[in-house]
Amino acid sequence: MFLRRSVPALRKPTRLAALGVGARRAYQDESFGYRKPRPFEVEDYTEEQLTNRTVNAALLRYADSVRMHGHRAASIDPLDLLERDPVAALDPERYGLVDKDQEYDVDGIVFGLGKQEAKGLHSLREMEEWLRSVYVGKIAYEFMHSPSKATRLWFAKHLESQAQEPLPAEQKIRIAKLLSESEVFENFLQTKFPNLKRYGGEGAESMIAGLDGLFAVAAAAGVEHIILCMPHRGRLALLTGLLEYPSAALFHKIKGGSEVPEELGATADVISHLTAAPSLVYEGAAKPIKVTMLPNPSHLEAVNPVAMGKTRAKQYSLLRDLFGGADPAECKLGDKVMCVQLHGDAAFTGQGVVMESLGLSDLPHYTSGGSVHIVVNNNIGYTTPSTSARSSLYCSDVAKMIAAPVLHVNGDHPEEVVRAIQTAFMYRQHFRKDIVIDLITYRRWGHNELDEPAYTQPLMYDKIRNRKSVPQLYEERVQVEGVLDTTGVSNLRSEYKAKLEKELTASDTYVPVADHLKEQWSSMVWPASPEADHSPETGVSEETLKEVAKASVTIPEDFEIHPRLQRHVKQRLDSVSSGKGIDFGAAEAMAFGSLMLEGYNVRISGQDVGRGTFSHRHAMLVDQKTERVVVPLNISLGEGQGMLELANSSLSEFGVLGFEWGVSIDSPRLLPIWESQFGDFFNGAQIIIDTFVSSGETKWLRQSGLIMLLPHGLDGAGPEHSSARIERFLQLTNDPYEKEEFNPNMHVVNVTTSAQYFHLLRRQMKRNYRKPLIVASPKGLLRAPAAASLLAEMATGTKFQPVLPDPTITDPSSVKRLILLSGKFYYILARERDQRKLSSDVAIVRIEELAPFPFDAVKELLQTYSNAELVWAQEEARNQGGYPHVAPRIASILDELPDGPRTMKYVGRKESPVPAVAVGKWHARESKQLLDDALNGL
Repeated sequence: MFLRRSVPALRKPTRLAALGVGARRAYQDESFGYRKPRPFEVEDYTEEQLTNRTVNAALLRYADSVRMHGHRAASIDPLDLLERDPVAALDPERYGLVDKDQEYDVDGIVFGLGKQEAKGLHSLREMEEWLRSVYVGKIAYEFMHSPSKATRLWFAKHLESQAQEPLPAEQKIRIAKLLSESEVFENFLQTKFPNLKRYGGEGAESMIAGLDGLFAVAAAAGVEHIILCMPHRGRLALLTGLLEYPSAALFHKIKGGSEVPEELGATADVISHLTAAPSLVYEGAAKPIKVTMLPNPSHLEAVNPVAMGKTRAKQYSLLRDLFGGADPAECKLGDKVMCVQLHGDAAFTGQGVVMESLGLSDLPHYTSGGSVHIVVNNNIGYTTPSTSARSSLYCSDVAKMIAAPVLHVNGDHPEEVVRAIQTAFMYRQHFRKDIVIDLITYRRWGHNELDEPAYTQPLMYDKIRNRKSVPQLYEERVQVEGVLDTTGVSNLRSEYKAKLEKELTASDTYVPVADHLKEQWSSMVWPASPEADHSPETGVSEETLKEVAKASVTIPEDFEIHPRLQRHVKQRLDSVSSGKGIDFGAAEAMAFGSLMLEGYNVRISGQDVGRGTFSHRHAMLVDQKTERVVVPLNISLGEGQGMLELANSSLSEFGVLGFEWGVSIDSPRLLPIWESQFGDFFNGAQIIIDTFVSSGETKWLRQSGLIMLLPHGLDGAGPEHSSARIERFLQLTNDPYEKEEFNPNMHVVNVTTSAQYFHLLRRQMKRNYRKPLIVASPKGLLRAPAAASLLAEMATGTKFQPVLPDPTITDPSSVKRLILLSGKFYYILARERDQRKLSSDVAIVRIEELAPFPFDAVKELLQTYSNAELVWAQEEARNQGGYPHVAPRIASILDELPDGPRTMKYVGRKESPVPAVAVGKWHARESKQLLDDALNGL
């Protein structure tokens, strides 16, 4: 509500300037990618208006009450099933306004009365009728909950000063065509494929008209790319209609064919996950607008943060002001690319990733300039009614956590849907923030077309089955208005049906074509092709590495770092100068910097990544007096370099990892990294890992170079934060049990030296394809001298080694026991071996890359140590860690060796439902037992 002001408080008219910061503390971050909220202005009240608002305070209270509560009385439910109590707040008598003919000065209180300018005297009756026509109609508005006065004032002025002009006849014909074709398509599928679960959009056809209207106004405003995500409901009609997906391709898929060429070896996906990326031409737009619908899994809402990430990445690849030279005013975040997210009502309320994604929407390293959300609301989730699906009044109420305006609109009225969505776009363009359309519709059939919804919703479906469809109602309307006659309406349907019949015939000979290596991905190859370079050289000249290392700790002269970081700077400079003791932080900085010198960009995202959870990175430095932030690598390398974005994230895993996967699929020129604070934090994002990271290429041909850094290692900390659950990722790989040619879906590593980590980071970009990389990254080894590397190990001519041999063994034939392992346990076991003086009897070999399993290297190793007893040792429990993965693969190698049967002994903790015990004495006892089991008997 607006606050009343006394006359002495009056001031000269101003413009409301808002940055969207509110009560959040300011932080002096101007590092690459940190996008401060876009400033915007709204005309404030004049001095005369403020006076009038005080004089006519009762009238003001009434007007604001209609704005705030009008949605509760609006006619927004096509089925009229919503319980709507009388809204006393809409009665002017409640505010002492009883004479409908009394005239008031409405200046500054109401901003328009139809085509009349809202100045001078107007009767209470005029004002009441106009406010009700605006706020208590087929569109209902919620914006008064916003803490931003600028937002509230913008909506009031925009809504109340816009006369409801009829849509042009051409647009009405366009709407009728889209709606009619949608219904013809759904009926065609039902006739030709009666046993198909198509999740049709009948009852919500106005969604297509609304999207068409959104694309049109966006294209006219200069938006060039739409990143679109949606669930299954109505997807096929949208794809084959507005988004121009070939109907023949769909029919081919329904008949059992594939949407991707079979020779690529992909699994493909179900019809409700199909995608399209057309370039649509709209009158009045300078350029076509490309609409990219993203592939998605059946996990509702999982794709939404992915769409946000891809939108942000796409905008960063287009905004010239971020990559040198152009006037920043020429192109701002959100000008060229827009995210459009479709939701179901039950999922929007019930899925926590919605809240996580909304929480990212206006964060400096995650905003993309505002998403338009469209909730296709049929007031039921599968068979669950809304009363059991949510605790809130509306399914859209979750969006109020970010003060997003909500426009509820009756889906039976396509023209109102178009108007609502156009208003939403105008808001998004002005404020560059998220806005929600609650499109209230119904579901004509059950959850799928083979379901019987009347089992659980008899009254709802009695109404649905006795009413005309949305397309039929609109066809009747345009005939009454004389826009189309009966013949014209009939032609819309008959022509499209004839087209579908032709496409159905063509589907028998349809041949799918892959679209995965086009545009920005044209420089990449399919990973299974002969041209794929699986193990490129990743070393860099020592001179360049030294320059990068120095740049990584070079700060401006007027910048004061924390005193304890002086040691960090000195240690890095000393190590690269001597060529020894290069720790993980330095190796990482040199990998980033060397890639940036080659024109690649790097983005590392997660909680506290700028400093690093274990205070090892310090890639972002903060001035101790001003809190000014600098990223040394961005200011010290030279001309033409790529940029490093350090995105300290919210406390989200599902949303943020989905966002980063979306970033990763936009361009192969960016190295995207997500780092969890501890390894097991990933399990909050397991849906993203299962359905995108591990399977996105296999299902959709979408390559991703995403790296997941998961700090791992048992150190007595208890069940949580000890394990990155390596076994889960290994189980998700398609790694074969025996050696064969295959296309790995992702790589899983547990590296033990900083040089190995350096090469892995560079390998991600230097290969001519992209693969996800899961790194069980160290905790205690980050600054451990034993794990530090020589500069020469990263120099020209070097590369990543999947297997690291024992550097102390000179005579393999004399070795009595060969221990294979992975990760930091190597250093613990090697130290114990040396203390027991068993260095010549025991060889310890590290398997650094667990998947794809290095069959050739391990086979050669076993042949070299042909006289040795074979042991696999690990800290983790037997049902965890690397053992369940490596055991059958090593067994297959042993079966091939010519020197008789050999077996592999297991040394490690016994099976356990948790990664580690939580009692210090028990942990110490288990750790000692591991060493004894590995080394006793020699």
